[in-house]
Amino acid sequence: MTGLLVAVAVVVGLAVGSFLNVVVWRVPRGESVAHPPSACPRCHHVIRPRDNVPVLSWLLLRGRCRDCANPISARYPLVEAGTAVLFGLTAWFTGPSWVLPALLYLAAISVALALIDIDTKRLPNAIVLPAYPVALALLALASWNPGGVSDWSALIRAMIGAAALYGVYLVAALVYPAGMGFGDVKLAGVLGLYLGWFGWGALFVGWFAAFLLGGIFSVGLLLTGRAGRKSGIPFGPWMLLGAAVGIVVGEPVAAWYLGSL
Repeated sequence: MTGLLVAVAVVVGLAVGSFLNVVVWRVPRGESVAHPPSACPRCHHVIRPRDNVPVLSWLLLRGRCRDCANPISARYPLVEAGTAVLFGLTAWFTGPSWVLPALLYLAAISVALALIDIDTKRLPNAIVLPAYPVALALLALASWNPGGVSDWSALIRAMIGAAALYGVYLVAALVYPAGMGFGDVKLAGVLGLYLGWFGWGALFVGWFAAFLLGGIFSVGLLLTGRAGRKSGIPFGPWMLLGAAVGIVVGEPVAAWYLGSL
């Protein structure tokens, strides 16, 4: 059953990854993700359906537009394949579970937000703000757990986690605005929902992991001369990665740490 679920998640991830390429390009520019259809930026020919099959079309076209031979960035199939892998791993992690839709949604917006933040150093409200009601609804479904035992305490914990992480990041942004943007603050609330739902240990580890991983990356850039002390480094990707760490291993890591005291 889990194997079939993973296979379906991978196929869905390919399609979602193709859509995320559109989101990453258009949302920062304030353009609609639904209209007009995708087209070559050089010759403006609308991409044919047969040339819009995730990963496969790029390989068959050898990374070039069918009409003008303009190179097509390898990032497009990489995003599609990466999203498929991420969806597959998420399905494998949860198995058949009502929390799976919530985590697949988080995985999708994580890909979009990480890439947009790297490209523009922004976390668009158009993605972050709708994530609050969507994530809350999906986590409420997971807490209800139709056909199983409901756990509404997890949803209450999720809302507390959202408020707590939002508050921590808000204080950091007010104290040091040069190092923390309000986009990060708004994203923190969304991630707090997820981390709180999984447990207090997940919340703490997810928060700590973001700063730990981001700090290690920043030090690496400094040591290799690829960034200076005043260089701005997008923090959104590290917040998202830290949240993933918290969700996957936060509870056992927190239990191990408390047990070692």
